Amino acid sequence: MKIAIVCYPTFGGSGVVATELGLELSKRGHEIHFITYSQPVRLELLGNNVHFHEVHVPEYPLFHYQPYELALSSKLVDMVKLYGIELLHVHYAIPHAYAAYMAQQMLKQEGILIPIVTTLHGTDITLVGSHPFYKPAVTFSINKSDAVTSVSESLKQDTLRLFDIVREINVVPNFIDLDKHQNNFTDCQRTMLADDDERIITHISNFRAVKNIPDVISVFNDIQQEIPAKLMMVGEGPEKEHAENLVDSWGLTEKVIFLGNSNEIDRILCFSDLFLLPSTSESFGLAALEAMASGVPVISTNSGGLPEVNIDGFSGFLSDVHDVKDMSSKALSILRNPEDLEQFKLNAKAQSLKFDIHQIVPIYEQIYQKTLREYLVSFK
Repeated sequence: MKIAIVCYPTFGGSGVVATELGLELSKRGHEIHFITYSQPVRLELLGNNVHFHEVHVPEYPLFHYQPYELALSSKLVDMVKLYGIELLHVHYAIPHAYAAYMAQQMLKQEGILIPIVTTLHGTDITLVGSHPFYKPAVTFSINKSDAVTSVSESLKQDTLRLFDIVREINVVPNFIDLDKHQNNFTDCQRTMLADDDERIITHISNFRAVKNIPDVISVFNDIQQEIPAKLMMVGEGPEKEHAENLVDSWGLTEKVIFLGNSNEIDRILCFSDLFLLPSTSESFGLAALEAMASGVPVISTNSGGLPEVNIDGFSGFLSDVHDVKDMSSKALSILRNPEDLEQFKLNAKAQSLKFDIHQIVPIYEQIYQKTLREYLVSFK
């Protein structure tokens, strides 16, 4: 099957999932075309089955904001005609599903029929989509998609609550390539970041307000007062500078390391003992799953889709949003006893097996085949 994947090419969860999905589909014999404004950060290899097509947005002084949706729609039309693409899989309702629908209608005028599968990731629903200004466009884009998937049951219910949706939503969880999280490094170099007696705590995110970065630092501060520890902060974003200032003001500069964005998440997690994710909202919690796949237990909030990923008392613990005291207490209960820590690490790894890429990608294949079949039959 020839499939176009439209996504944001960034370090965010949706871009990572879309890229990993495309790469796995290519290994399964499908021809994959990534169509976006720059090469996805995890798209390292191009080949006979993997292609990248950049969307250029011409500068027109008439426009205060350049029309990316228009450029994307035109690019989709051109690529479908040039490569014989059979199906569009777009990640995010706005702007991607909206642009895909316009491309679909343009192609239909030329007798080319191509269905749209839209995957909802969270921000397009909980932040962008629920804004009154965007709500009609999001509702339209979802309902005009030929198949819709959501990365968690929680996000599905949020979508149905916020929008007047008539299209069925299939829950297909995010996934992890467990082959990349075997912790087989011989040069883990843990001693470069912490002493042997120090526990390593990690947080990975895009450093937006929703991630509650001050809570990460507060929990760590409580931990390091009880046991020797270091905190690894991975990522970039608008809250990073405030986080650095907070660390300095609390005298934690020597104990907190800001690593920025990284393509070596698996290497960072290989020496981590605990992962913190105190977000106000997470549609799924891909960062938590990546940690668990590396055998790192998770302390997270109980918001959104996190309870579907992190099982309270098994792979880690759940707490209410902003309940720093509870998160700190639970973190220490894991870290104090080496035997307990080892058991939680084993449990985290076991929980991640449910989200192995080889179990999830076939579900997408089934959705593609069903959608393509039903879409073409509807025009006969």
